[in-house]
Parts: sequence; structure tokens; C-alpha cells
Amino acid sequence: MFLKDIYADIDSFLGKKVTLSGWIRNHRKQKNMGFIDFFDGTCFKSMQLVYDENTPGFDEIQAFHIGSSVKAEGELRKTEYSKDGIEFAITSLELLGDCPEDYPLQPKRHSIEFLREIGYLRPRTRLFQAVFRIRSLAAMAIHEYFQSRGYVYVHTPLITSNDAEGAGNTFTVTAFNPFDDKKKNPKDDFFGRHSSLAVTGQLEGETFALAFNRIYTFGPTFRAENSNTKTHAAEFWMIEPEIAFCDLKGLMDIEEDFLKEVVKYILEKADDELAFLEGYTKLPLRERMKKLTESAVARVTHEEAITILKNSGKNFVFEPKYGEDLAREHEKYLTEEYFNSPVFVYDWPKDIKAFYMYQNDDGKTVGAVDLLVPEAGELMGGSQREVRYDLLFNRMNELNISTEDMYWYLNLRKFGGCDHAGFGMGFERLLIYVTGVDNIRDVIPYPRTPGTCEF
Repeated sequence: MFLKDIYADIDSFLGKKVTLSGWIRNHRKQKNMGFIDFFDGTCFKSMQLVYDENTPGFDEIQAFHIGSSVKAEGELRKTEYSKDGIEFAITSLELLGDCPEDYPLQPKRHSIEFLREIGYLRPRTRLFQAVFRIRSLAAMAIHEYFQSRGYVYVHTPLITSNDAEGAGNTFTVTAFNPFDDKKKNPKDDFFGRHSSLAVTGQLEGETFALAFNRIYTFGPTFRAENSNTKTHAAEFWMIEPEIAFCDLKGLMDIEEDFLKEVVKYILEKADDELAFLEGYTKLPLRERMKKLTESAVARVTHEEAITILKNSGKNFVFEPKYGEDLAREHEKYLTEEYFNSPVFVYDWPKDIKAFYMYQNDDGKTVGAVDLLVPEAGELMGGSQREVRYDLLFNRMNELNISTEDMYWYLNLRKFGGCDHAGFGMGFERLLIYVTGVDNIRDVIPYPRTPGTCEF
């Protein structure tokens, strides 16, 4: 029997004999009785196990340590002394796996930094039970959204010979001995060319969109960016749908619908977890998520956004400039003060965006769009893709991107090409927003950051 089954229908289990297996989170002992805070990981809730001096093995049970795994047999009954109005009266408790007295997770508040040091144990804490259960629910919401709308799930390669963005922040994949100082020719390596861990699955995803109409990828991506901010990691997960016969306006419609539906799913399925996280973070998580699902999303061009910022009367640390990127303070003003809602900023300056984006007729901007969200800033980035062979070819040459190596990508524009568009969303950025836990290291099971590759 699992706790999730009991809490799904408490009345049907009252007065019945039940067997549970799980772990001891806390053990409060008194002279003639004891109380065990028990969890089995199948739901966020825990159960209070109660025993007294008449319980078989009373003395042995009193010696059970926090962290131990146990098998409990007993009866579920009502009580006025627990939050959910029930408790579990033990008739027998078997020790399955003992735990020493110096078990790190004692019943006290631990710093989040300390919990990172014991990453293999932190999933047992209430904080990370909430975070990683929401991570699981959010992943399911994403798959259900796309699958229910006819998208094909594509597994794009994790090892690639292109970095897509042209930024060069990639991890090299090689079979060469790293301790051999002799210079090696990439043609003699395992793949016969320079290869790296993928920073995106977008380009390969486009090839499938032009065969299946609507596809999405959802998997790990890698970036060798030596940054120690709260929002950067070397390994992170991306959601990247690609849609054929779609322009920029249609893409914004899809992005808005996608985000709202995923947030609604989490609100519906994770109320216990969100309630706990609200107490932990002191943020009105459910209120702001509900507001997001009900808000109209504003749409402005990048030029219009800069004009709004310049006319705001605000003394920004970073001056808003035409042709340049938005700073976090700019995003905050647009979403939380001027519009008081999420905002699409589209038609970005060509010179600060990637080579594959649709080049607008003005020659200065591209059909790119960022979705900015209150309290979170940029959550998604996408674009209509450039489908005109000559324009794409020339743009790649301008940026010194090999048209020879990327012949297959260019050929999509010759072999039955069509308007298509797509966006990317960092999964962990979504999780930071919905959980209120503001460091990427704490919303991914085993974070990979500069200098850190433990566990």
C-alpha cells in the first residue's frame, strides 16, 4: 500500500489493516509511547505513525533511528492531533535498513548550501520532495500538451558536429588521450571531424518538422559557459518545438497557449507542494501562476519596447538602446509596471540574433521573439526561420559559419521548404519560476556547473 492511495481516498481505509514501507523522517519518543513522521515518497504528504507500550517490540521500536527504512503494519484511524485528521496505529514495525545516529538529515532546518553537499540525500527532504515532484509533473504536462496536439516527439543527437548558435561554448567530444600533448588532426578522431555535446536540438528538429509537420524535442543540452550565476549550468534541459507552415504570429499564439496550459496543469496537480514552497520562499506562487494563466499577453516590437523604456522616466542602471539587448531591469519594468502582464517582444535587431532567423524587409531586424514573464524575465525565445536559400547562405558567410559543413541545413530550403518556426524554453527556468527556488542548482537533480561534477 502507498500513501498516495490512502490520501486519495482516506475514508475507504479508515479502520482497515494497512501495510506501508518507507522511511523515518522524525521520531519523537516519550516514556510510554512514540510518534514517527513517516514518508514513502509516493506523494508529498507524510503519515504520523503512533505506537505505545503495548505495541509488540516497543523497546526495539524506540531505538529506531531517523533515516531508517521500515515496514509498518497497523490501522488507519481518525485523530484531532494531525493536520489531515488521521494517524496510523502500529501493530508491528520491522526495521528494513538501519541508519547511524550521525545521519546528516536530522529534524532541523538545513541550509540549501549544505544540502547541495549531500546531493545524494537531499531528495529525502521536504523541500526537494516538493521541487522534484513538481519537476516530474511539469515534464508530464509538457509531453501531454504536445502529444494531445499531434506533435511527434523527436530525440535529437546529444553529440553533434555543429553548435547551432555559432557561439563556440561547447564541450568537445573526443576519443583522443587528453594527456597526450601531441597535436591531433580531427580527421583521425572517432567521428572523423570535430564533435561536441549539443547546445540545442533545433537544427535537427527542423528536418523532422519538414517531414512530420509538428515536432518537439525535450532533453539535455550542454554549454561550456564559465558562468557562476544562479541561472546558468553546464547541463540543462530544453523544450524545443518546431512547427511547419507557421509564421511569427502563429508561433506567439502557440507559445502563449503552451505556457498557460503547462502552468494550469502544475496548479491542478501540485497544490500540496506549492503550498509548502510558498511557506519556504515567502512568495505567492499559486496567486502569480493563476494570474499568468488569466492574463492577456502584450505584444510589442523591440523598437517599441525601447521607446517605452526611454519614455518611462526611470533611471535604469543600463541605458536602454535601440539595436541592443534588454537588461533584466528592462524586462522587469515592462512586465511588472508598464504592462503588468507577460510580454512578447518581437522583431529583434538582426545583429544580436542567430543566423537562422527570418530576415525582415527592413534589413535591420529578424522575425525573433522573446516571451518575458513577471517575476521571471525571459522564459522563452523563438523565431520564424529563414527559408530563402540565398539570404540564409549569405548570412552564414557573414558570420563565418561553414556552408559546406551545413549543406544539409541549407538544402532544406531547396527540397520542398516552407515557412516554419519554433521556440526554445529552458526547463529549469520554468521550474525556478513555478517553485520560487531561485537557483538552477536546486531545481535539477545533480547540477553540473564550473568546478562541480559530483555524484
